Amino acid sequence: DPATMQSYERDPRGIAKRAEAYLNSSGTADQAFFGPEPEFFIFDSVRFANDMGHTFFQVGSEEAAWNTGAKYDGGNSGYRPGVKGGYFPVPPTDTLHDLRAEMIKTLEQVGIETEVHHHEVATAGQCEIGTKFSSLVQKADELLTMKYIIKNVAYRNGKTATFMPKPIVGDNGSGMHVHQSLTKGGVNLFSGDGYGGLSQMALWYIGGIFKHARAINAFSNSGTN
Repeated sequence: DPATMQSYERDPRGIAKRAEAYLNSSGTADQAFFGPEPEFFIFDSVRFANDMGHTFFQVGSEEAAWNTGAKYDGGNSGYRPGVKGGYFPVPPTDTLHDLRAEMIKTLEQVGIETEVHHHEVATAGQCEIGTKFSSLVQKADELLTMKYIIKNVAYRNGKTATFMPKPIVGDNGSGMHVHQSLTKGGVNLFSGDGYGGLSQMALWYIGGIFKHARAINAFSNSGTN
């Protein structure tokens, strides 16, 4: 706020900072870690129109399952993941391996530590890049930077990256699961001898997410796209 020089109450980054401060003051834990893993599609082309005469959208992907019979100047190799058949293939079926490697190299250059990248379940270029977990504010900042880099590296290579949840019909959409943990004095508070090797606090934490799922969905999954 320019008048008070305090964080604007509706600024997501300010809210995240206050949440971290509240966690520390509560005595429950002194650190919360988050590790989001965003999924995204990489398309070869995207066309759309919405005018007085017609409405349409069309995405192009040479590796898409619907292009098994397409004719290309360089020939059709036949290597492409089927519908819901794209989880962890290797090249040449995974045509985007080297492009993701370029994205990771760029992420590392700006200080974002990466851990994994792979093709995801859907055909037509669905991918995932996983980065190392960090504190809430730092990870949120890194996530926005990560999306910016992924989109621009794709564009530099003549492609379009999108984080839309459902850009195509009939196959898996893109999600972003988030690894979460609490620590105190360097001790993982979620580790225990309960169900699944979890502590009672971890089970309560999961229960809290379920209890407030409707409210969380209001800002995390408010619509299809």
